[in-house]
Amino acid sequence: MDLQQYDKITIQNLEVFARHGVYPEENKLGQKFLVTAELYTDARKAGMSDDLSQSIDYGTVCRTVTEFLQKHTYQLIETAAEQLTRELLLHTAQLHAVTLELKKPWAPVGLPLETVSVKITRGWHTAYLGLGSNLGDKEAYLNGAVEAISRTEGCELLRVSDYLCTKPYGGVEQDDFLNACLSMRTLLTPQELLDRLHEIEQEAGRERVIHWGPRTLDLDILMYDDLVMETEELILPHIEMHLREFVLEPLRQIAPWKRHPITRMTADQMLKQLTKK
Repeated sequence: MDLQQYDKITIQNLEVFARHGVYPEENKLGQKFLVTAELYTDARKAGMSDDLSQSIDYGTVCRTVTEFLQKHTYQLIETAAEQLTRELLLHTAQLHAVTLELKKPWAPVGLPLETVSVKITRGWHTAYLGLGSNLGDKEAYLNGAVEAISRTEGCELLRVSDYLCTKPYGGVEQDDFLNACLSMRTLLTPQELLDRLHEIEQEAGRERVIHWGPRTLDLDILMYDDLVMETEELILPHIEMHLREFVLEPLRQIAPWKRHPITRMTADQMLKQLTKK
C-alpha cells in the first residue's frame, strides 16, 4: 500500500459528541471527540470532469463518521478508530486508504492536557494466492475456497485463473493436482489472512500429515503488496514460488506484469526462466 500514489482529501477536526471511554460515566454522559481523516483516493477523474460521483463526497463521510461514533460505544479510542476506519473502507467507493486521528480533548486523567489521541492508517492491500487440491472432488474444493474467500469480510476477489491439472511437487507419490491462482484486495493483515486461509482449509478437511503430501485443499499467500517479511509461520513472498511452474503458470494468466518484490522479475519472466531449465 503505497500512499504516495494517491491524492488526499482531508477532513480536519470534525466535532462529534459520543460515548466512548473506560469509565461508566463516559459511556453514560458522553463527551466531545475530534476526528481528522485523510482520505486517499484518485482525484484525477473528478478534477477533469467536475463530477462528484468520480470523487469521495466528504459530506457523506462526515455524516458516516458522526453516525458511527454515536451509534456505538467502545471503552478504548483505539477500538473506536479501528472500527471506524473499517466502516469507511468497506462502504466508501474509491477510498483506497485512510489515516484517521481520533482526539479526546476531555480525557479524564486528572492532569492538565490539551488532548489525547490515537492515529492509525489502514487501507486496501493486494494479495496473490495459490490454490491446490489433489483429493476427492478437486474442482469442488477449489470452488469452495474461492467462494469462502469472497464471503470473508474485508476481502474482495479481483481475478481467478483457470484451473490447471499439474503433476505433484516434492517427490511424494500421489494423484495429480488441480491448481490455480487468484488476486484479491484485502483489509486483513498478512497474519490475519493466513489464519483465515487455514480456517478455510480446515473446513475442507485438510490434514497436515505428510509434507508435500496429498491434501483436499492447499492455500498459500504468494505475495502481499510488495511486502518482504519472515516469521515462524509466514514468509513473503512465498519462498519457492519462483521454482514452481504450477504456481507461475496460473499467476502469469492473471497478472503477467506482477513483479517479485525481491528479484523484480515479472511472473512472465519467472516462468520463462524456469521452463528453460
